[in-house]
Amino acid sequence: MSDTPTKPPTEPLEPREPAAPSPWDAAEDPSRLPFGKFAPILCGMVFGVLLRLAFSGAPSSRWSAMVGAFIWLAPLATGAITVYLAERQQRRSWAYYAWAPALATALVVIGSLLVLIEGLICAIVILPLFTFMGMAGGLCMGLVCRLTRWPRHAAYGFAVLPLAAALVLPQGAPAQVGQVERSLWINAPASVVWQGINDIRNIQPREVETSLAYRIGVPPPVEAVTVQEEGGAHVRKIRWGKGVHFDEVIQDWEPGRHLRWTFRFGPDSIPAGALDDHVAIGGAYFDLNDTAYTLTPEAGGTRLHLRISYRLSTDFNTYANWWAQALLDNFALTVLQLYKTRLEGSA
Repeated sequence: MSDTPTKPPTEPLEPREPAAPSPWDAAEDPSRLPFGKFAPILCGMVFGVLLRLAFSGAPSSRWSAMVGAFIWLAPLATGAITVYLAERQQRRSWAYYAWAPALATALVVIGSLLVLIEGLICAIVILPLFTFMGMAGGLCMGLVCRLTRWPRHAAYGFAVLPLAAALVLPQGAPAQVGQVERSLWINAPASVVWQGINDIRNIQPREVETSLAYRIGVPPPVEAVTVQEEGGAHVRKIRWGKGVHFDEVIQDWEPGRHLRWTFRFGPDSIPAGALDDHVAIGGAYFDLNDTAYTLTPEAGGTRLHLRISYRLSTDFNTYANWWAQALLDNFALTVLQLYKTRLEGSA
């Protein structure tokens, strides 16, 4: 009998299945991580710019940059793609899901300016909406990454959503009419004010520098002179900077009391590049219907009342109307202040 101790028998170990690789560990695997720290944001920007190039069609077409499929869904998709690429690196915070897509969509607007497919006015107006929708897309994708196992499929869905929507959504934006009214007391008699609003020349940029519209790229006014055409009709001849010129055809003419006009544009009224195509007066998306001055004697002077009526035709009229109200209200106040300064001095 051997004195050599024997080892207790051992039970065979059951083979274990290897743990499924987690996409959130990709940051430790360089072969699966072709992205740098800021690359998700830059890739999101490139994706958004490519969408902008895809939506470069003629005004009112389904591939115009003003259709709802682009305005609402392109930044949503940009934000989602940004977060998806970032999540392939590592788990991100909820704050990241918001600020990174906001930055990516802001860079889309800047990139569109750099490649000369967007004007400054449109860029400034659309930036807040784009960043908000980009944040919404990023938060949605972040939720998908945390709650599901199919973030890649969701990313593909977000990527094609703007293009698919452009193909199926009906064309034709609803028209919305709005107006802005402002008044200002001028220490001058109505006769002086009447003469001034019908003949004002050599307007200097410093005289209208408070206007937000002029600060973001709308050409400033140079002169407005009323003439009488053959047949007796009165017409205000308007000249702005950058070669913009058009007629204001008088519809109501009550000397010293009331003046109302509609607008008449010729083929060369707005030279190329003078105004962004998407906000050009008389265009598919924005127009001025009519404008009126009313003069009322008050406290030894004259209260000058200005009313501006306009039309919007976009797939985002509620948002566009907020901007129209803000810019036209500021414009009206600037014009009234111009007349006040000029006419009180002459009086």
